[in-house]
Amino acid sequence: MQRSGFISRATLLLSLSCSRRVTSAQTRSLQLRKMASYTTEKRGRQNTTDYRIYFNDTIKMTIHGSREGKVAPSIEPYGSENPEGKYISPFHDIPLFAGIEQTVFNMVVEVPRWTNAKMEISTKEPLNPIKQDIKKGRLRYISNVFPYKGYIWNYGALPQTWEDPNHKDSDTDCCGDNDPIDVCDIGSKVCLPGEVIQVKVLGILPLIDERETDWKIIAINTEDQDAENINSIEDIRRLKPGYLEATLSWFKNYKVPDGKPQNQFAHNGEFKDKEYAVDIIKSTHAYWKALVLKKANSGSINCKNVSVCNSPFQCSEEEASLIVHSSKEYEEADSISEEVNKWFFLPK
Repeated sequence: MQRSGFISRATLLLSLSCSRRVTSAQTRSLQLRKMASYTTEKRGRQNTTDYRIYFNDTIKMTIHGSREGKVAPSIEPYGSENPEGKYISPFHDIPLFAGIEQTVFNMVVEVPRWTNAKMEISTKEPLNPIKQDIKKGRLRYISNVFPYKGYIWNYGALPQTWEDPNHKDSDTDCCGDNDPIDVCDIGSKVCLPGEVIQVKVLGILPLIDERETDWKIIAINTEDQDAENINSIEDIRRLKPGYLEATLSWFKNYKVPDGKPQNQFAHNGEFKDKEYAVDIIKSTHAYWKALVLKKANSGSINCKNVSVCNSPFQCSEEEASLIVHSSKEYEEADSISEEVNKWFFLPK
C-alpha cells in the first residue's frame, strides 16, 4: 500500500447527527467547525484495472451532550491503536460544505490538470474508491483534441451530491447521470488524485451528455493566488480570457475522436451564474440525502458509509477496514502506451 495525506478545512454538518441528547431542531441547525485531515491509500497496480485509491479521515470528533441540551465537540487525532484513522467513502462521508456560511465546498479531485486517465469515484463499489474508468474492457483515457492536452482543469466531484437518474431537469429536459456533480477547478495548482480541496463556486455549465444531465460546476481553489479576485463568471472572462471558451469547446468535442457526436448543452451553452450553480448543488445534495436514507431508489449505487447517521447503509470502522484490506496490495505503476499522447485534429 502507499499513503499520501492532504490537510483541509471542513465543516462537519450534523444534519444527520446520532447524538441522542440533541433535539431534532438543534440537529438541523448545528454546524461545528472541524480541522479534517484526509489521507489516501493506494491499492493494486496503477494503470491497471485493479488500481484503487481509498480514503482515510485521521481526525476524530466526539459530540458530548449535557442535561441542558448543549453540545460540545472534542477533536483529536486517532490514537496509537489506529494511527491511520478510519477508512471512509469520499462520496458519502466527506461533507459537502466546508464552512458555516455554506459558500465554500469540499471538492474531491479525481483527475489532475494535463492528465488523460479517466479517474473517477467508483459509485458501485463499497467505500467508493477512486479507480480508472473502463470502456469495452480497456482502461479509459481522454483523447487530446488539439490544442488541449488531457483535462484543462483539475477535475473532480462534490461529495454528498447525486444527479438523480429518476429526476428530469426542467432546464435540460433530461434525467441525471447517476453520479456526484462534477467540478472544474480553474486554479493554477495542479492537484493530485484523491486530494480534497476547498473551492469557491463561480458558475455552472449545463452539459447534456448522451441524453443525460451532466452539470459542470466551475470553481476555484480558495487557496489559489487569484481566488480573492475571481468571484463570478464575468471575473473569469476578465482575468482568464479564453478559458471559458476553451472549456465549452473541450466538453463539446472530447468524445469525437471516439466516434461519438458532439455533446449538446442547455441554454445554448451559456454559463449560468454562481447563484444558479449553488441552487443546483443544493438540489443534488437533497437527492443524495434521500439516497443514503433509502428514500430513493439507489439502483447500482453503493451507499455504504461510516458516518451518515440514520442511514441503513452505515457500516462499522472494522467492516470498512476489511473492505480496503481485501483489495490487492499496492504495486509500482504499469507503463502507459504512447498512444495516450496522440493529438487529434478536428475540422473547423
